[in-house]
Amino acid sequence: MVPSGGGWEIALDGRGLKTPLKSPLALPGRAMAEAVAEEWRAQGDVIDPLSMPVTRSANFALGMDAKGRSAAADHLAAYAECDLLCYRAEAPAALAERQASAWDPMLCWAASEFGARLKVTTGISHVDQPTAAVKALSERVHGMDAFPLAAFHDLVTLTGSLILGFAAIGGVRPLEELWAMSRVDEEWQAGLWGRDPEADALAEAGRGAFLHAGRFHRLSRER
Repeated sequence: MVPSGGGWEIALDGRGLKTPLKSPLALPGRAMAEAVAEEWRAQGDVIDPLSMPVTRSANFALGMDAKGRSAAADHLAAYAECDLLCYRAEAPAALAERQASAWDPMLCWAASEFGARLKVTTGISHVDQPTAAVKALSERVHGMDAFPLAAFHDLVTLTGSLILGFAAIGGVRPLEELWAMSRVDEEWQAGLWGRDPEADALAEAGRGAFLHAGRFHRLSRER
């Protein structure tokens, strides 16, 4: 690892690593550089990109120019209009209660933290969210640099919730607990009809990606 322009780069056989777009793999802090270096040290004769999640996320972050970051932020901010936590079951009552128990505290936290109180509805009909709340959340997303935004992208899209994404990067609850909150409906269905091995495998892959995104965000803030 070598310091470079206020950040760090990785030297492999005396040559700096490049992204798939051929730009220097310039990392924001030593902690992330060490994580990337460890992934490369673990490679054998054949490079396995799937075994290098930190490197992949860093490549994604470095591949976004200003226009790309703005587009990604717009996409994520739009989740304020359709956040998972705002759409509740009409029935059965036990599911609605489970949703409220898990999700209401997160919405209350967002209202206190960001001044963004989102409306809750039942069923799947769209509910228009307050303009001020959407604006406040959007400004927070657009204020992110590329590396935190890359992590935030996965935290939001994997859960379907902008609020859970913010809670993850804010350390409001443990990542495992936040992931479980995003799975309330699926776990309810599994309890009713039994578990589906294929669905469980997909969920476990999503959980792993969510935990990685939380780690990548932490690494992006360390220097």
